[in-house]
Amino acid sequence: MESSSVFSVRLSLKQRYFLLLCVAAAAIIVYQFTRNGPEAGRMSRVEGLRADSSQFTLEGEPFRILGGSVHYFRVPRAYWEDRLLKMKACGLNTLTTYVPWNLHEPERGVFNFENELDLETYLHLAASLGLWVILRPGPYICAEWDLGGLPSWLLRDQNMRLRTTYSGFTDAVNSFFDHLLKKVVPYQYSKGGPIIAVQVENEYGSYAKDEEYMPFIEEALLSRGITELLMTSDNKEGLKLGGVKAALETINFQKLKADDIKYLDGIQPQKPKMVMEYWSGWFDLLGGLHHVYTAEDMLPVVTEILKLDMSINLYMFHGGTNFGFMNGASAVGISAPKPTVTSYDYDAPLSEAGDYTTKYHLLRNLFSHYHTQPLPEMPSVRERRVYQPAVIQQHLSLWDSLHFTDKPFKSERPVNMENLPVNRNNGQSYGYTLYETTITSGGALNSLNNIRDRALVFVDKHFTGVLDYKIQELALPDGKGRRTLSLLVENCGRVNYGKTLDEQRKGLVGDIQLNKRPLRDFIIRSLDMKPGFVKRLERSGHWMSVRQRPSCPGFFQAKFYVNSFPRDTFLKLPGWNKGVVFINGKNLGRYWSIGPQQTLYVPGPWLHRGDNQVIVFEEQETDGKIQFASSPDFGMTVDVQ
Repeated sequence: MESSSVFSVRLSLKQRYFLLLCVAAAAIIVYQFTRNGPEAGRMSRVEGLRADSSQFTLEGEPFRILGGSVHYFRVPRAYWEDRLLKMKACGLNTLTTYVPWNLHEPERGVFNFENELDLETYLHLAASLGLWVILRPGPYICAEWDLGGLPSWLLRDQNMRLRTTYSGFTDAVNSFFDHLLKKVVPYQYSKGGPIIAVQVENEYGSYAKDEEYMPFIEEALLSRGITELLMTSDNKEGLKLGGVKAALETINFQKLKADDIKYLDGIQPQKPKMVMEYWSGWFDLLGGLHHVYTAEDMLPVVTEILKLDMSINLYMFHGGTNFGFMNGASAVGISAPKPTVTSYDYDAPLSEAGDYTTKYHLLRNLFSHYHTQPLPEMPSVRERRVYQPAVIQQHLSLWDSLHFTDKPFKSERPVNMENLPVNRNNGQSYGYTLYETTITSGGALNSLNNIRDRALVFVDKHFTGVLDYKIQELALPDGKGRRTLSLLVENCGRVNYGKTLDEQRKGLVGDIQLNKRPLRDFIIRSLDMKPGFVKRLERSGHWMSVRQRPSCPGFFQAKFYVNSFPRDTFLKLPGWNKGVVFINGKNLGRYWSIGPQQTLYVPGPWLHRGDNQVIVFEEQETDGKIQFASSPDFGMTVDVQ
């Protein structure tokens, strides 16, 4: 009995010792979690990211944000992990991403967070790979994205005042945030998730139309359960007007100026300093040159930022692609908006197709000095394939394709895209709109600058000319009797930055005149080229053989064969002029021979073994074949100034 009792006491001591070991191990795991990132596990946390002194702290320990922007909506979902692993291997510890309201709520009250827009999966993936997240939910994001990410249906309200406390805007924001933030809140740091900070709007100091607006957005976030550190983001000029009491102000720039840092220090002394957008490159505009910001220019600036004990976010780390009609437009310092090109390569450290660049290797070496452990191995580069040219087999004229559009709308006066009674009365957002009316004479057709943005003009289906911001008058030929005047108007991309957001309605936004008399009695057709329309085209029996002379504008169909595992490629269209390309129903984006971009990125996951279908909508001329290349052609270059 006695020996048995002694044994039981000894066992109890072992249990206590074991429990002490468990507590110690748990403490080590918590410490490693704050040092290494979310991959250490989801657990209760005490103190998230703080900005209470000159240095950020996380769980009370000094913490420096080494961040990079990768937008999930610009990258094929199949490549999310590849891009984030490459980010991790470069020595970055934090992912930043915008949230595009226009994709997530394409029609009022209709929300989409699935497939390529599955934000929760993206956040979960970041956590699993050991990356913290700074979320930039807008509602306005800029991002060289159509209307800065705001949905076009907001513009159905003729009194709309975007990015203000106008009730028509705030009601829509509240509805969107109700849906978005209930998905986001569980991924905050305090709940075991990767989100360590949330941005309040975006560069509002450069807009600053309503002093009550930023407090409204702040409260919209807080009242829906956002508890992590709030931040704002502005260039130096915007810092004066874009702040909000509870948020840390951060700065955006490309060239480091001591006065800018001094100013940031002055407005919030004894706070951490962060460059929220360090512009690693720049975007390109149609008809311009491809912007290059050399590694030799970039590296000294990043090095100096780190020496100043600042945190940094590379905008962009990986740019990706403005697939579909999502490119924005620039109206800063120019008379007419200039659309952004389809590629958002941005001359970033990781290229549009996910390739390593000189910038990547130099940054990896630099960031490695800010880690106590060796950086992860760099993931292998993905192979590319140059497929055999695809020869056009069939074509369908614009006029024959109208069978597959929605029912036409009759109106005495022109109606802009957004106010058309289509898409369950949400209007038309993107693509082309065809306006037709009857004329009984030729003469001077004047747009009165009411075309947004570019119109192909036809008389009885015969091409007559182009009207746009520069060309506002066109001579129509004389003819007998009643003839049909057709204007195919393209939305080339809404302005995404500046003070003209409220003026971004597209299509015909007012009267056009023939011989100084306004035209009336229009038949209007929406050609938004959404997936349903493209599928109807594919299945159509109306396609004509190319043995019959093809007419433009029109749709051109070809197939190319993939005999092995599909790889990335680049599509090029020498001899073609301007249009849009669809592969297996997916909209790759716009092309235009004026450049600078001369190829379109084709992700391998969007292809499949066997036959792959290409449909090209071409406005004016075709070469008859589609070619492929192993590398992109972004056109002639110019250094970023």
